[in-house]
Amino acid sequence: MTSSVSEQQPHRLKVSKDTLAHRTLAALAQHRMVDTRQLQVMLLPGSRQRLSAALTTLRKEHLVDCITLPGANRLRAWYLTRSGARATEGWPELRDRPRHPITGKTVASLIAAHTRTVVDTHLAFVQDARERGDGHGPWDWSPETTHYLAEGDLLKADALLHYEAASLNGARVQLQAFVEVDRATGSSGKLASKLIKYARFYTHTPLPPGRRSAAHQPPAAPTWQRWYPVFPRLLFVLSNARAASYQHRIEDLQAMTTEHPLVARMASRVPLGAAVLSDLEEHGPRAPVWTRLAGPPERWRTHESADRCAWTDL
Repeated sequence: MTSSVSEQQPHRLKVSKDTLAHRTLAALAQHRMVDTRQLQVMLLPGSRQRLSAALTTLRKEHLVDCITLPGANRLRAWYLTRSGARATEGWPELRDRPRHPITGKTVASLIAAHTRTVVDTHLAFVQDARERGDGHGPWDWSPETTHYLAEGDLLKADALLHYEAASLNGARVQLQAFVEVDRATGSSGKLASKLIKYARFYTHTPLPPGRRSAAHQPPAAPTWQRWYPVFPRLLFVLSNARAASYQHRIEDLQAMTTEHPLVARMASRVPLGAAVLSDLEEHGPRAPVWTRLAGPPERWRTHESADRCAWTDL
């Protein structure tokens, strides 16, 4: 198999730190794929021409490539080439981020819908934080955060959110949340079963080397404490469906929270919530648009918006 021209030619562009070109490459390395509109909001609000010029230059130097999205006024979605991925290796803002470069336009087309929806979720938090004076910028979002469970199983969150709330109970507070973005491409039961993996991670305690059982040994700290001071909140963001489908999916999440013993144990200590992406984009994530997943059955059967809250109040 022969390589594409863009991979054969070495890039010549010198990308200096803190330039628009540097930030653009870093954003694409972080998210894997970002469309032009999203890059504009993320990196350079109010200056479309500068971003367009930067993307054109990066493409000429074979560091980025793009696909044209169907039915979107010829909007382009951008991603790193292999050369671009190599150029960003070792950048401080990308330390400890998973590296899964896109290998071509076919792969780009397959992941475009979900990846762009995850980025839209991130941007809802970015824009709301800007307006409120909170701390949440382009590098405070870690896509595809993975943790290993027992027997080789994996927990892969769509993203890990890092957020500094400027005025929560009169003080600045550091918050983290796992974010699951659901486009209604699978059943609501499959969506709800994701709660079980999070509950397993919440309760998982590794055995010391050489020990076959937990009997007759001092209790060890839960695995999650290796990475987090407190267990992150868990947020489900729903999109690409009708209102009735959203309600059913939220009800199934709440039923799992109530009925599954491990999930109920986690829910007694970890804030869990669900919201619709269009509500986040219209009102902001700190508006009362989130439905609590824990609580008695009468709570999750209600259609009253008065029971909703901000994600910081879950």
